[in-house]
Amino acid sequence: MLRRTIPAMKAAGHGRIVVVASVAAKLGEPYISAYTASKHGVLGLVRSAAMELARTGVTVNAVCPGYVDTPMTEATVRGIVEKTGRTPEQARAALEAKQPINRLITVDEVVEAVLTCVRNGGMTGQGINVDGGGLQS
Repeated sequence: MLRRTIPAMKAAGHGRIVVVASVAAKLGEPYISAYTASKHGVLGLVRSAAMELARTGVTVNAVCPGYVDTPMTEATVRGIVEKTGRTPEQARAALEAKQPINRLITVDEVVEAVLTCVRNGGMTGQGINVDGGGLQS
């Protein structure tokens, strides 16, 4: 995606790239090592691209949500149940408890973070956490 979009953005002297990563880009989690590794790579790409494009008018940021109330999280709950023998309710509660607000993040909360990245031309190379305070940076 970056290879395809950056040339036009540079030519225009303006652009906003926002990648949805995960807080897994910033820490390790059990049972999701491949996912965690891929998200670490995505965040590294965002940071490098931001530095390469810093003087072009193009910003590159990542939004790093915690567990969001989506079908993907429901699949995670099922995986936890299979691997640990917990009930679905226990598995979901464990994911909610990872966030100090003790609930899953909403899709709208992630959207607001994306919009902030789009609106703010002075912000680039960032991984914005949207995880209820679970990972403070």
